This record gives sequence, structure tokens and C-alpha cells, in this order.
Amino acid sequence: MNIRRFIPFFDPSVQTWAIEARLLRWLTFLWLAIGLVALFSASYPIADAEMGDGLYYFKRQLIWVGVGMVGFNCIVHAPLRYILGVSHWFLLFFLGLIITTLLPGVGTTVNGATRWLEIGPFPIQPSEFVKPFLILQGARLFGQWDRLTWSTRIGWLLVFCMVMGSILMQPNLSTAALCGIVLWLLAMAAGIPLRALGATAFAGLMLGTLSISLREYQQRRVMSFLNPWADPMQDGYQLIQSLLAVGSGGTWGTGFGLSQQKLFYLPIQYTDFIFSVFAEEFGFVGSVLLMLMLVAYGAVSLWVALKSKRVVHQLVAMGVMILLIGQSLLNIGVATGALPTTGLPLPLFSYGGSSMISSLITAALLIRVARESHEAEVVTLRRSPPAPPAKPEPRSPRPSESLKERSRPSPNPNRL
Repeated sequence: MNIRRFIPFFDPSVQTWAIEARLLRWLTFLWLAIGLVALFSASYPIADAEMGDGLYYFKRQLIWVGVGMVGFNCIVHAPLRYILGVSHWFLLFFLGLIITTLLPGVGTTVNGATRWLEIGPFPIQPSEFVKPFLILQGARLFGQWDRLTWSTRIGWLLVFCMVMGSILMQPNLSTAALCGIVLWLLAMAAGIPLRALGATAFAGLMLGTLSISLREYQQRRVMSFLNPWADPMQDGYQLIQSLLAVGSGGTWGTGFGLSQQKLFYLPIQYTDFIFSVFAEEFGFVGSVLLMLMLVAYGAVSLWVALKSKRVVHQLVAMGVMILLIGQSLLNIGVATGALPTTGLPLPLFSYGGSSMISSLITAALLIRVARESHEAEVVTLRRSPPAPPAKPEPRSPRPSESLKERSRPSPNPNRL
């Protein structure tokens, strides 16, 4: 086994990959590097004040990056058919962990939400780990919809409902809604009848409305989004500080490490609102460049999906694009006041081991699809030129034929 294949930046097999796979790999590493730089700046003051070590969160994030890179390299080198073949087991396993968080005394509650499990000194969030396997199983189901029996279809649709319902009970409306949107768009891309899609969208909308109506804190989030200055010291405080950070960046930004809002004004500045710190330090120009990187990532992802020969592979690529780019846009929309506060992390930026590992695994799935799309192309083999036909051997004339030929008069050219 070549150990170098599992070390980032030193994989010798990359040279043989398709151009799309190599481009996605470097875009992922660029995205990750920018995120680590932003996290270093955003987390340093609060880590120094709370932990006595300004690098506390940054060093822990590097550990999660290392763990995520192991999974990343394993997936980019594993045949996709094997990964798809075991995806349902991982989906059921993480569904079990999500349900376990709901058991009294088992799950860890933070800010009123029970989303974490303590594994030794490290907390994990199963709802983050379930995302890539939800994409894989959704692609398997909808990509082979016409060949499956109704019992299989209904069974897996119920499993999907259980995943989103258990996430919603934590409560985590934003993640449940994101998972539902990804599955819905995969079903639409696979050609599921519009009547079924319309009924599912209506049911999801009603369920989200019911969740908001039953939980007061979600209602306050919506109201503070509509008018944060109505309660600037309570419900609207977080959004106002985020808008101040984004606006203070101006055109070119205040400079790396010089954000003022991260100095204990902006809450959770190294997780959900890390983009606000990035926008303040790198300004409008830096924010536009980040958005262009996301556009480039989405464009290459869409090209990989269109180039894939198998429907299931197409759906996997589209699911990864929807999840990573869509979640990024939702996070940026929250930080800029375009959307209500959701609590979704910015992929490869926000602090958190579960989100980091899940994002790297998800990105690796897209790169694997890009690799197999290139390797599956039919190549015409060069055929050797056909051998010339064998010349017939001269046949000796029979005696009677020889006499006739001799007795036949020669033609007279002057005769008409």
C-alpha cells in the first residue's frame, strides 16, 4: 500500500485524475485554507479570554481537519459502487445516534437544543454526519425509482421522514429543512412526478410552520429578522452586531486580525457568524472573491453531474453541490440579514469537528464522481490493419483445356 496516497498534497496518483477532479480537489483545499485563516482570527480573542490560550479552538480544528482528511482520501480512492453499497448502513447508524440524543440524560444540551453526544472528551453532532449518507441513499433511491417495488420506495421514504423528524425534535429546524430540501431537489432532478413533489413540499411547509408556531424562540428569530432594531439589546442584538461587522469592512476591509466586532460584541463569532468577521476584515472585495470561489465550485460540480454517465452518479454530484453551496449561501444570508437566523455552520469555515469531517467527506464524494466520470469513458481501441488476402496458387491447365487453347485462332485486330 502506498502511504503517500493518504497524505494531502503528496498523492502521486492525482496526476492521472480528470481535470475536473483535480480542480475540485484544489478548490476544496483553497476553501479549507481560507476557512482556517478566518477561524484563527475570529476565535483568538474569545479563546484567549475563556481558555487562556488564543489558539485553543484553532488547534482543535486542526485535529478535526486531520481526521477529516483521512476520510477524504479514503473516499476519493474507493470505488463509488462500494460506497453506495454501504451507505444505507451508515444512514441507519447515524439515525440511531440522532434518536439517542433524544433520550433523557444521554444527549448534551447547549443553548436549549439537544444535538450532541459526548464521546470521551469530544462532542459529536450526528445530524451533521448523516448529511453525506442521506445524499448517497437519496441518489440510490430516486436514481432507481422505476426499478424498485412500492414497498422498497415507501420503506426508505419513511426512513427519510424519521431522519428529518428526529432532527426536528432536537430541536433543529434549520438542519431538518436543509435535509428535506436536498432530498426534494434530488427527487425533482430524478424525474419524480410533479404531483408527488408538490404534495411533499406542501407537507414540509406545513410542518415547518407548525414547528415555528409551537416554539417561542423560533418565533422571536423570525420577528427579529424582520425588524432587529425593535429589540436591539435582546433578540435583535446578534443580527445588529453582524450587520455592523459586515458594514464596517467597507471596500477593502479593516485588515486581517483587526476586526472590532469579534472583541466580545458579536456572539458566536467563530461558528454561525464567522462570515461577519471575514467580511469585516477582508471587506467587500474579499467577500466577492469568496462568492466567486463558491460559484466556481458550483459550476464545476454541475459540469461533473452533466458529464456523468449513470443517473445515480449524477444525483450524487448534484446533492453534494446543493448541500455545500446551498448551506454556504444560507449561512451568508443569515449573517447579512437576508434570512432569519438558522444556526447552520459555514462549511469548512465554522468551528466544529462534526461539521468539518462531514464537509470533507461530502466534498470527497463529488471528487470521486468526477474521477469515475472520466475513467468510465469508452475509448475506441486501435485495430491492426487487416492482413492482405492470400493469393491463389496457380492451377495447372487440364490437358483438354491446353489443346483447346492451342487450337483457338488468335484474334485478328483488322477484322471487323
